[in-house]
Amino acid sequence: MTQSETIDRAWLDPTWFIDSDHPAVIEFADAAVGDRTERTDRAVALFLAVRDGIRYDPYVMAEEPENYKASSVAASTANWCTPKSVLLAAAARSQGIPARLGFADVRNHLTSEKLSERMGTDLFIWHGYAELLLGDRWFKVSSAFNIELCERFGVKVLDFDGTDDALFHPYDEAGNRHMEYVKQRGSFDDLPLDLITADFAAVYGEWTGPDAQSGADQPADDAFH
Repeated sequence: MTQSETIDRAWLDPTWFIDSDHPAVIEFADAAVGDRTERTDRAVALFLAVRDGIRYDPYVMAEEPENYKASSVAASTANWCTPKSVLLAAAARSQGIPARLGFADVRNHLTSEKLSERMGTDLFIWHGYAELLLGDRWFKVSSAFNIELCERFGVKVLDFDGTDDALFHPYDEAGNRHMEYVKQRGSFDDLPLDLITADFAAVYGEWTGPDAQSGADQPADDAFH
C-alpha cells in the first residue's frame, strides 16, 4: 500500500474552519508557492507567507466563529497564533499537503507586564500551530511570530525548512528564558473552537469577552514582549 492510499482524507478535505476549497485560500496559497513544484518547497513557502504576511497580534481576538475560517484569516493583516495556524493548514490542504492543527499550553517568560495583567497569567493555553505531513513525518510548525517582531525584540525567528519542527525557542537571542511548553493538547482535523473558547473564559475571564477585541489601540509589539 502506498503512502497516498493510507493518508486520512480528513487531512486533505476542507472543513468549516479549514475551508481549503475557498477561492481566497486557494489564491493565497497559489501566490505563496508560485511555480514551486516540490512538496517541501511549497510547504516552506506557505509557512513563510503566513508567518510574515500576517502580523502577530494577540489583542485581535474575535468572538464570531466566521472570523476563524481560513478564508477570513487570509484577508486579515494582523492575527494571533490559532487563526494563522488555521490558514496555514488550509493553504497546505489546498496544495495537496496533508495538514491538521496542533495545540499546546505555553508559558511566555517574556510576556509584557501589560499583557500579563490583562490576562492574569503568563500562561497561554491552547497555543495553536499547524502540523504538516511531508514524506512519512508530521512536522509541528508555528507561524505565529512575524520576522519583524522577532528581530525588533531579539527573539529567535522560527524557521522551517522541511527537515525539523518549527516550535518556540526556550531562550531568546540574549539567553533569557522565553517559551516553555507545559502541556500538549493534541492534534485536531478541524478547529475545536468550542473547547478553546470555554477554556479561555474559565482561565482568562473577561479578557476574552467583547472588550478583548481592542487590537486597534493595542500595539502588537507590547503584546509580544
